Amino acid sequence: MSAKRITIFAGHYGSGKTNVAVNYALLLSKEGKKVSLSDLDIVNPYFRSKDSEKILDDAGIRFISSEYANSNVDMPALPADAYSVTADKERFAVVDVGGDDRGALALGRYVPDIVAENDYEMLFVINKFRPLTRDAKSAVEVMREIEEAAKMRFTAIVNNSNIGELTKAEDVLSSVSYANEVAQITGLPIKMTSVHFDLEKELSGKIKNLFPIKLYIRQTWKAE
Repeated sequence: MSAKRITIFAGHYGSGKTNVAVNYALLLSKEGKKVSLSDLDIVNPYFRSKDSEKILDDAGIRFISSEYANSNVDMPALPADAYSVTADKERFAVVDVGGDDRGALALGRYVPDIVAENDYEMLFVINKFRPLTRDAKSAVEVMREIEEAAKMRFTAIVNNSNIGELTKAEDVLSSVSYANEVAQITGLPIKMTSVHFDLEKELSGKIKNLFPIKLYIRQTWKAE
């Protein structure tokens, strides 16, 4: 898969961006690239990429996160190592940004250097089955809020519409028109549609740019 040196994943709470970010980092590593994954989620310490730290370490991926992740600290500070996203140009950096505009504020301090290097993409992760982004207009509103907070524009969309382990092929297929509408409103391309690897064969040829993933981050919720 063609990749920029820095890939940023951001989206609404429950969009599944962390799962996508972890899988994307693992894919880059399998391609022989030196990779780091930075967890900038200082808003929600309960559902984050640190849960997959051992998996990442086993794959040779450098994991960067607050030492207080998954602790009872309400707003853990970002580690100094997070600056390696822009400083260490020998590694492909995958960045998992916290949910919504509050989480995107953490990205702001790195934006000038990211933009100056001009080798990045910022991907908006959408999920039509979450209550506050069920329609394209609502998803775009969230997108604009994140862009304003981060002072950075998205470059493409990731359709990650799912209902966790209960997701079926028809659920993914039903999200295509939703994703296309978000793309039409924003003028952004759909970079990929992520699906659980068990569904890849069933959906092959029916959806462009399929990205099979494993659920390394636990998902047990149902669509409301």
